[in-house]
Amino acid sequence: MSPFVKLALEAGPLVVFFIANAVAGLIPATAVFVGATVLSLGLSWLLMRKLPVMPLVGGVFVIVFGGLTVALDDDLFIKIKPTVVNVLFATLLFVGLATRRLFLKLALGSALHLSDEGWRLLSVRWALFFLALAALNEAIWRTVDSDLWVAFKVWGILPLTVLFSLAQVPLINRHQIPEPDAQTPASESPPGA
Repeated sequence: MSPFVKLALEAGPLVVFFIANAVAGLIPATAVFVGATVLSLGLSWLLMRKLPVMPLVGGVFVIVFGGLTVALDDDLFIKIKPTVVNVLFATLLFVGLATRRLFLKLALGSALHLSDEGWRLLSVRWALFFLALAALNEAIWRTVDSDLWVAFKVWGILPLTVLFSLAQVPLINRHQIPEPDAQTPASESPPGA
């Protein structure tokens, strides 16, 4: 699938949420957000015949917390969703570290090939980042109006995540190991080696 299509499917519901909030307010925008998320997940399934883990988990939380927001006419639920999701991700990573299971490696191991130490360090960093995002979301939704919170959710969290991801490149480069397919066994050394 094209990276642009993937980005549109993942970010599209957020953009729709932002526009719907500007036009109709937070509760109706949340209903639109839930619908756009379901549509995005459905299109992802049709195009790939699978659902990526992170968009699926995020989508389930949008449906649950968005559904509660609309059903109970209370915007608290959609506002705490980022906090709950980020604390959940941080907890999973910390539990994985405590039990010597590298959940980040399970999720990203096909895209990155790192030493176990690299995976541990990356897991700690991401867990701390998720906690920071949760704290930031709590501070923002409690201190600003709903329109500013929506702007933060749509235009703040993604750039922060991209910047944090880019800041991890030096760690990834330091702990990168050759792909298993790229390793040449000693018995198959090229002639003249």
